[in-house]
This record gives sequence, structure tokens and C-alpha cells, in this order.
Amino acid sequence: MMTPRTIMRIALAATIAASGLALAVGPATAFPKPPKPPASKTVPVRLVAINDFHGNLEPPAGSSGRIVDENGATVDAGGAAFMATHLKSLVNKNSLVVAAGDLIGATPLLSAAYHDEPTIEVLGAMGLDVSSVGNHEFDEGIKELQRIQKGGCHPVDGCSPAGRYKGAAFTYLAANVLRDGIIDRWVLPPVTVKTINGVRVGFIGLVTQTTPSIVTASGIAGLNFTDEVEAGNRAAKLLKAAGVQAIVALVHEGDQITPNASPDACPILPSAGSRIATGLSPDVDIVVMGHSHQAYICRTTDPAGKERVFTQGSSFGRVLTTLDFQVDKKTKDVVRSSVVADNHVVTRTVTPDPKIAALVQTWKDRSAAVSNRAIGTITADLTREAPSLTGETPLGDLIADAQLEATKDGGGAVIALMNPGGVRADFTFAQSGSEGDGVVTYGEAFTVQPFNNLMQVVTLTGAQLDALLEQQWQNNGALVRILQPSSSLTYTMNLSQPIGNRVSDIKINGQPISDTASYRVAANNFLIGGGDGFTVFTQGTDLWSGPLDIDALVNYFAAHSPLSPPATNRITLAG
Repeated sequence: MMTPRTIMRIALAATIAASGLALAVGPATAFPKPPKPPASKTVPVRLVAINDFHGNLEPPAGSSGRIVDENGATVDAGGAAFMATHLKSLVNKNSLVVAAGDLIGATPLLSAAYHDEPTIEVLGAMGLDVSSVGNHEFDEGIKELQRIQKGGCHPVDGCSPAGRYKGAAFTYLAANVLRDGIIDRWVLPPVTVKTINGVRVGFIGLVTQTTPSIVTASGIAGLNFTDEVEAGNRAAKLLKAAGVQAIVALVHEGDQITPNASPDACPILPSAGSRIATGLSPDVDIVVMGHSHQAYICRTTDPAGKERVFTQGSSFGRVLTTLDFQVDKKTKDVVRSSVVADNHVVTRTVTPDPKIAALVQTWKDRSAAVSNRAIGTITADLTREAPSLTGETPLGDLIADAQLEATKDGGGAVIALMNPGGVRADFTFAQSGSEGDGVVTYGEAFTVQPFNNLMQVVTLTGAQLDALLEQQWQNNGALVRILQPSSSLTYTMNLSQPIGNRVSDIKINGQPISDTASYRVAANNFLIGGGDGFTVFTQGTDLWSGPLDIDALVNYFAAHSPLSPPATNRITLAG
């Protein structure tokens, strides 16, 4: 039996313990066990997302390497080693690293010299888990994309200096890319499931259905790119049938924005991206986007009226997007109200990751002999900036001139036309390297023209050429792509006229064209195949194929250096 004194001592000890103070008691004293805290009903998950990396292993130059940060300041950003440092600060035990396509394709020579194997290796080393395909993943065709995924040496160029290529350490997804249009006959996996922090999260990969109009047709022959929403909803049902409730769509499609906004704002101009983000079924909880090279954090409502976050993280490795959310332990689904997204600018003020920096340097050394070779000189900057509303640019004109020179003898071309989207960078006169101001290297030329497109020539009638030039205004004028003309082609543009009747006074070598006469027209194989919506090219006859576009440009520099910016007077603006 306890004495009253013992009982009092126990009560006092319990009171003090509850207050958080300490009390030394004898060995015979017993304390009741404190109650267990209530078990958490949710599990935290973090995604870290990238998009449109385009093989920018080194910090991108010029405007491609700058971005407006959260404070409204324009800062230098990007570079794989810097991105790896930022990534390490953002990932934790609850994290997955995901991507929304265009990781490769239209890449600098450092990556492209070895068919983008360097980029795939670097992204794998940074811990990328899963990505949707982008349109540029198809630049070298579906067979090459499958090699990139599975491994093996290039069928033409063989193994790189690294030896046999091992394949991607991450999974590419493509739920809306079908073989011969047959439902469920996917060329790549449509979905995958990852377990993180004890919960399963399903991922759907989708690419813009406009891909056939923006890649070379021969590389995707037999493939159908279906509606993103319909394919995404079918894929979500697959995941639900497998018992997966938390679902994220990785979508290579996006919206444009009003310029100079914070990367965490939502200044979108609603178009294809927001259509998908809003239209996907309520089974999809979060949408990570790409393609339009913009940064935004947006919220919309799904068809059931539930709030859904959709994001994009700029391009070229300048932004990493974090998406934090809770998964309900009972329902296994995402708690929509818990989703918090943030775009983090990949500044260059941090210490670059030494492992990734060394890996990039290894690949740079392997490609240096090719990249650093001088091909010619320039007297001033050659840029993609159009000085007038005609859309004609000095660099676009020069490239068209180079293509005409490369095709006029063997192909009989009298004019050449270059798509503006294929001109990926400027030539700058001032150089920080050892080559000297005005010197242009092969690597710089390749950065400007990275697609390895084939130069081709077809015969068009005068009427067809007129119709082709009228196709520069598409989607009722919402989309404008001005083909860059060689010096042999001139015409007048009248923007006050209705679409379809804006081009007049077309002349070749100073002579007016005839609707019924035939003319040999040069362009790259992307355009000849009807790319960028220029379907009139597919009506051309007597196809001739010549050199690669990069070779045409390199040879032009060799023959005509030093080169100066040509006058942009080939297109005249009426009025």
C-alpha cells in the first residue's frame, strides 16, 4: 500500500512532467505513458520539373540565357552544372524529377555532335525519372528516339568516344502517339507509375498534336498524333484501373504569355495549353507543361469544377518548377487544395555542381575539334531581329542566300526560302574567346542551324508560289511565319488586305512571275514536306535533294567572308 506521501510525490511528478520541466525521482516511481500524437492522414510529395532543355549543357548565351526573376530583374540563368546545384537544393526524400519534353533536338553542337547522347547522360546523372516526349524528340525520327530510350550505337555514325550508348536512365512517355492510328498501339509507353514516400503516383505523357506540321515528315511516317485531351483521358483510365489515384499529366504543349512577367505569375494568353489543362478529365490532378518556352504558375478548374494547377518552366534550363502536394493515405488521391507550385530561376550565382561540370567538360573536349574550327568572318552582328513589319531579318536573308547558292547548280533553284523557326540563334561580332572578334566557328554556325535538314528543290508554278507566300498568315492571322527570301526574290506585302490576298508584285531576278510558268524553289526538307503549315510545298514536282543546310551555310561563309548584314529590302511593305 502506498503512503499518502508517496501518492503526493507521484502526483507532483506528473504535474511537473506535463509542464515540460524535469524532476529526478527514485527508481520505484512509475509514470503513465504520454498519448501518441494523431497519425498523419496524408503523405507529402514533391515534383521538380523541367521542360524544353534543348541540350543546353553549357549556359545559353544572349537572350536565351536571361530571364525575368520573381523580383522583376533580368538575370543570367541556365547551364547544366548550375541547374544540378539548384536541383540538389530542391529535392528531398519525397521528390521525383520529371520533365515535359524537348529535352533534346535543336541542340547546341556540344550535344548534337553525338546525337544528343551527352544530354541524355547528363539528365540521367541529375536524377531525371520520367518525361513526356516533345516534338523535337522526333527530329531524327521515331527509330532514333527509340534508340535514345533503349541504347545502342548510332546506325550511321557508330559509337561515340564514350563507347556503346547505354540508353536513357529515365522513361519517355507518349500516350497520344500511335502506330497507324490504331488505339492502344503506342510507339512508346503511354503511362508509368512511380512510388514515392510510400504512395503511387501515375504519370501520363502527351505531346502537341501539331507535331506532324513541325517535324520532318519522313521521320514520323506511319505515326498518328492524336488529340491530347482524348488520349490523356484514356491514359488516366488505365491508371485508375490499375488502382492509381494520384495522376500527373506531363504535356508538351503550352500557352504564350504577356512579356516580362514574374515566373510565378499567370499572364497567359489562353490557347492550346490552357485548353488541355482545363479539358483533361477530373482523374488528372496536376498538369506540367512545355513547348511554348514560357514560365507561369496557373490554376484552372477541371470538368468537374475542381481546382487544378498547371505550370511551365521557361526553357533551356533557366527554371526549375517545384510542385508540392499531399496524398491522402485513405483515398490514395492528391488533395487538390494542398498543391503549391513555384518556379525557381536557375541563377548562375551558385557554385556549379562539380560532377555535372566535369561530365559536360568531358563531352566538350570530345567535340572541341569540330566546334572550334573557324569557318569565316563577319563585319557586324547578324541577327534574327526584323527591323520592320515585313518580318524579314538580316540573318534569315543571309541563310536563304547560302541555300540558293548551294542548290542553284545541281537543283536548278532560282529562289530559296527559309523558315524563321529554323534560325535558332544570332551571330555576334564581339567574341570573348580566343578566336577573335568577327570570327565565326563551326559550333556557332551549328547553333544557328542545328537541325541537319537536307536542302531540296521542287518545281512550283507562279500561282503556287503566290499561294505559298499567302500561307505566311495562318489561323486567321493569329499565326504569322514570314519565310526569309533569297536576294533573287522580291515582292510587296500589304497587311491591310484580307488574308489570302496580301502578296503582290512577285519578281524573280527582277522579272514579274507568270501564274503558269514553272520555277525551281529551294528549301529545307522540313518545309518541302509541308512543315509549319506551308502545305503548298507538297504540291511541288521534280524533287531534288542536295547538301545539308549546315553545310550550305558553312560553304557560303568560306566563299564570301567577311560577310556583312544584308539589307532587308526584299519584301516591300505597301503603304
